[in-house]
Amino acid sequence: MKLFEDSFIPKMYRVKQHQKTINLEDVEGVVGQQSKNILNKINKGDRIGIAAGSRGIYQYNKIVKATVSAVKKAGGEPYIIPAMGSHGGATAKGQTEVLKSYGIDEKSMGAPVLATMETVVIGHTPGGIPVHFDKNAYEMDGIILVNRVKPHTDFNGTIESGIIKQMVVGLGKQKGASAIHRRGIEGLTDGIPECAQIILADRPILMGVAILENQEDRTAEIVVLPAKDFQKEEKILLERARSYMPSFPVEDFDVLVLQEMGKNISGTGIDPNVVGRYLIRNVEDQKPNIYRIVCLDLTEESHGNAIGVGIADLITEKMAKKIDWNPTYINTITSGFLERGFMPVVAQSDRDAIEIALNCCNRLTTASNSRMIMVKNTLDLKEIIVSEALLEELKEKEEIEILGEVELKWDEEGYLSPLFKKKSAGISKFKIGDISNK
Repeated sequence: MKLFEDSFIPKMYRVKQHQKTINLEDVEGVVGQQSKNILNKINKGDRIGIAAGSRGIYQYNKIVKATVSAVKKAGGEPYIIPAMGSHGGATAKGQTEVLKSYGIDEKSMGAPVLATMETVVIGHTPGGIPVHFDKNAYEMDGIILVNRVKPHTDFNGTIESGIIKQMVVGLGKQKGASAIHRRGIEGLTDGIPECAQIILADRPILMGVAILENQEDRTAEIVVLPAKDFQKEEKILLERARSYMPSFPVEDFDVLVLQEMGKNISGTGIDPNVVGRYLIRNVEDQKPNIYRIVCLDLTEESHGNAIGVGIADLITEKMAKKIDWNPTYINTITSGFLERGFMPVVAQSDRDAIEIALNCCNRLTTASNSRMIMVKNTLDLKEIIVSEALLEELKEKEEIEILGEVELKWDEEGYLSPLFKKKSAGISKFKIGDISNK
């Protein structure tokens, strides 16, 4: 159904943001060197659990394998333990499959994967939060955390997403994650550090392999932390991680078009720290000020989990058909932020979605005055596509290179030819759960 007589989609131009980046190539060497003094303290034959999560971390499989190798070299017996809270449909099989999709399994890592959703309660915080801990991890002689340190998608604090959160929420499995999230922001800001203290006092946590990524979603730094330094050092690493985050070249625009969203891009599918829209009651939105957000597709690596879809105002029918509501709702309910699982307006095609967004900006937008930005996703902002109305403003910025006009190509159904190359071909696809919840 044609809603508008004339198209007012503006002329679009491809631009590149030139930002200074740091790239770390030899991740194996860094992990091996920095972990040597810590792992030399383990006894020959000690069973060492290596916690691996479900985020789309660049060369994560290499980093985990380097950790496995370091444990073996020190004489320990490594085991990989999924540490992802309620992800993977909150099943042991689902979490094993999520790790496998990232190239982490027994064959590729040279270490068994021990997956369970069973936990042991090892204590309670002063506020009464039960501290759940993965049963397999509980039985290990030593535990290593491997995770990216970055700003969290739900809250701001001195400890956000990283080693400590993986230890508390990731290894807490669905029960532990739910116990934290059902207390809202207070559970995240206060509960996680309190649970961490109990775990560190009770369990043989050896070290954390902290990963920092740059604006291009590549490894910038790896810092191996002994357990005693988690609380102090992760605060410092978090501030460094903030400085690496990608951002838009302007702070106010009408429409943002995302080519894709997904769990491999952000734990919330669309990173709130990038778009400034949190969708959490009593939490204020931040800059940039984006009036409408359109999302055209869901990544294959999400396996149907569309948590964060509610951050968008519009999606397409094609994307809507890819959503598996079972893992989406499990993940959303566990987080406690239901609004992020709300269904946006569903348009028949990409073109319809973009035109509806431009038409619903609470001001008269035209092809000449609309401020629109198109990007691949909220991780990849180095090369973006902007509307003509933004060109004059961007020409004044030294870090911006204008590459030229972009022709938007539509098929007969109104779907847009991809404007940005995909990096995710060849990842195995699987479905967790059933949408009917039989």
